[in-house]
Amino acid sequence: MRAIDIRNKYLNFFKEHNHHIIPSASLIPENDSSVLFTTAGMQPLIPYLLGEKHPEGKRLADYQKCVRTVDIDDVGDNRHLTFFEMLGNWSLGDYFKEEAIHMSFDFLTKELQIPIEKLSVTCFAGDKDAMQDVVSAECWKKAGIPENKIYYFGKENNWWIAGSEGPCGPDTEIFYDTGKPACGPNCNPACDCGKYVEIWNNVFMEFFKNSDGTYSKLKQKNVDTGLGLERMAMLLQGKKTPYETELFAPVMKKIKELAKIDNIQSTRIVAEHLRSSMMIIADGGRPSNIDRGYVLRRLIRRMTRHLKKLQIDLNEITNLVDIYVENLYEMYPELNQNKETIKNILIDEKNKFIKTLENGEREFKKAVEKVKKEGKNKIDGQTVFNLYETYGFPQEITLELANENGVELELDKFDELYKKHQEKSRLGSEQKFKGGLAEQNEQTTAYHTATHLLHQALRQVLGEHVRQNGSNITTERLRFDFTHPQKLTKEELKKVEDIVNEQIKRDLQVTCEEMSLEDAKASGAIGLFENKYGDKVKVYTIGDFSKEICGGPHVERTGKLGHFVIKKEESSSSGVRRIKAILEK
Repeated sequence: MRAIDIRNKYLNFFKEHNHHIIPSASLIPENDSSVLFTTAGMQPLIPYLLGEKHPEGKRLADYQKCVRTVDIDDVGDNRHLTFFEMLGNWSLGDYFKEEAIHMSFDFLTKELQIPIEKLSVTCFAGDKDAMQDVVSAECWKKAGIPENKIYYFGKENNWWIAGSEGPCGPDTEIFYDTGKPACGPNCNPACDCGKYVEIWNNVFMEFFKNSDGTYSKLKQKNVDTGLGLERMAMLLQGKKTPYETELFAPVMKKIKELAKIDNIQSTRIVAEHLRSSMMIIADGGRPSNIDRGYVLRRLIRRMTRHLKKLQIDLNEITNLVDIYVENLYEMYPELNQNKETIKNILIDEKNKFIKTLENGEREFKKAVEKVKKEGKNKIDGQTVFNLYETYGFPQEITLELANENGVELELDKFDELYKKHQEKSRLGSEQKFKGGLAEQNEQTTAYHTATHLLHQALRQVLGEHVRQNGSNITTERLRFDFTHPQKLTKEELKKVEDIVNEQIKRDLQVTCEEMSLEDAKASGAIGLFENKYGDKVKVYTIGDFSKEICGGPHVERTGKLGHFVIKKEESSSSGVRRIKAILEK
């Protein structure tokens, strides 16, 4: 069964079960630049999991494009991917464990025709924070899963939370038996032997983990599920890796044809990183030296290096893009719409990296000359790590250069530094994710509303060409990016600040209406990312001053905001300015 067929079956199944199908959110999180990428289907739905009303109702289903890059260095094996698609169904205070499990079981066994004997499940074992999830276990038994295929595990296996703080709860995970021999008498779904593959996760989100480590109850009980499309396609097609499915196969075949040497790891890295880069660029991501731009740059450079390793002409990148665009058109038409932009960015980054590679090789040769002058033949680990961190030289490239120059490498020191680097990256990733999800409090709510006032004030002072180009809100300040060709003058900034404070003094009422996207546009509401909205949207109106399509949350009246102060105005990127501002009580 093709991946697109699995997706369509899934969405149709839940549509028949009274779920409204919502579109995938962008890989670039809307109104939140603190999160590098959309990493899970629940991420765009956080306000609604916390109790805000969704315009499409309490039952939702979607497919969500996701990027996770914590394990980027593992890509090239038989299972890791940086870009993947998650299918999800959601209950926002509607059904809970019994109905969720029943629908999951029916979809797998009836729609996908997976034999019951192929399925095993895990449930939460219980601890001081929450009881053992016997309800889920009983639901599985009732559905037809034998008791000896129902396992209990603790929080490390059966508790889901994004980051260290936020909505969370016990989950029940569904595993597919690949038919591989058991690794021993105690082989179970928690093993990493490859016999059991997780295919679906149902999270019963009824708690909120607080910053002090305690748990409190959410306003409503939610169901948050995730089914990995690439993994499911692989299993249903009887393939050993996702790279053998139709999602990758045409590009994998072309790479092998072009390669002058046979290296399956490099072939997979090129295919995987190219697909991820294309998806990020199509959703508005651009290479840079910081944050998500740096991740994109790293993907492109790692892909380029492995193209060189395969001895493939780097200009073949554009041909590989064409193959992906044609192959994935039905699933991701945005790739075709952005094809030329994707090609231009990839070629430009490739050309820049070739120069960087040359610079790195030159620095390596200097280090070799220094070592040889000292009568040694071993380069220290710090030098090796500096080459990795500054020029993107992984161990294998440095090893190749070392062999060519007749020197050895002190890899123990490199491994120590590299491990610290990875731990720091993972911590940073977690904090980024936390920043986008957990900070939903009175202060951030105030900043959300102030952002609307700032947007409209900028349009009044500078002109209607001004459009929001992203924002980042924390408990300490707001950051607002907007389209404008030049630096604002002191007089313009003062006017903007005064207009915002005038609206705060007026103590305007903030109201919310649900309407169709067409009606919202006709009413004069400003909307961002309009192609990503569902059939219904929320429109927030602030007195007679501002009207925007937004997910919220917002204060009830502007008088609660305090005094608005612009702290900084600067360039964000070409044609985009950035304002940082605070609210003083």
